[in-house]
Amino acid sequence: MTFAHPAFDNRVSAHLGVDIPIVQAPMGWIARSRLASAVSRAGACGIIETSSGELDAVKAEIAKMRELTDRPFGVNIAQAFVRDPSIAEFVIDQGVKFVTTSAGSPTKYTPILKDAGLTVYHVVPTLQAALKAVDAGVDGLVVEGGEGGGFKSPTPVSTMVLLPLVRSRVDVPIIAAGGITDGATMAAAFALGAEGVQMGTRMVSAAESPVHDNWKQAIVDAAETDTLFLNERHSPALRALRTDRSTRLWDSPDNVFAEFGNPNELYFGGDMNACIALSGQVAGRIDSVRPVADIIADTVREFGEVVSRLAAGR
Repeated sequence: MTFAHPAFDNRVSAHLGVDIPIVQAPMGWIARSRLASAVSRAGACGIIETSSGELDAVKAEIAKMRELTDRPFGVNIAQAFVRDPSIAEFVIDQGVKFVTTSAGSPTKYTPILKDAGLTVYHVVPTLQAALKAVDAGVDGLVVEGGEGGGFKSPTPVSTMVLLPLVRSRVDVPIIAAGGITDGATMAAAFALGAEGVQMGTRMVSAAESPVHDNWKQAIVDAAETDTLFLNERHSPALRALRTDRSTRLWDSPDNVFAEFGNPNELYFGGDMNACIALSGQVAGRIDSVRPVADIIADTVREFGEVVSRLAAGR
């Protein structure tokens, strides 16, 4: 196997079975075969979601993945959103080798997944959660900063603080998430102890993302201040684009998850107020809709340039 940069010859790349240790975030309804296969074909790792709860559709998407690419990909188990008690067996039966678990205890599925020979990374928003996951026997961590989009801890910690803190206390490989969109941010994550990165908002806005163009354009048009942190008095909290809907819910003392809305009308119908439009602060750095292959190729190129410049003292 050849690697796009010597720094990519690491534990995360080995676990993923890829050349480029970039993972696409497992976003509900979005992280399906159209997007994930483009990521895998580009040499990184596409992930299929389960947070939609539509397991029949997920199974069909996994089958489509194998039609669209022979490259490795993974599946996420979003524990809080998948009520099927046999979800671990379901994932094992799909024949995938890499799984991320999130939104729940790492002790719940790690043993059965590892006993079946799968590699398991758990998503963590705090040091305490990271230590618990390592104690549970996970192979690695996705360390997720609070600036990232989607379902969040009600007590968010930025990637710049959380990543080096976790790295100082654990030895397992880390994929950094939250604020990652290009080679410079990937290089920064590596400097802080990561061996891979996860991209969410950048992939929502990609050409192969299945979401409506209205959502992609809203990301392109967003300033760095155009996300809101919702539901911080409850769990899960949410980071979302500033829209009429999210602005109305922003300071509510109630659990606004009940007012999440209709995903289909937003994701595929383009009604930006039909549902909470999840997005990270990094939307403020995204200025165009681009193909996945170009995003990943430019990330690898810029990563190399940044590392070389720093090594040369420039």
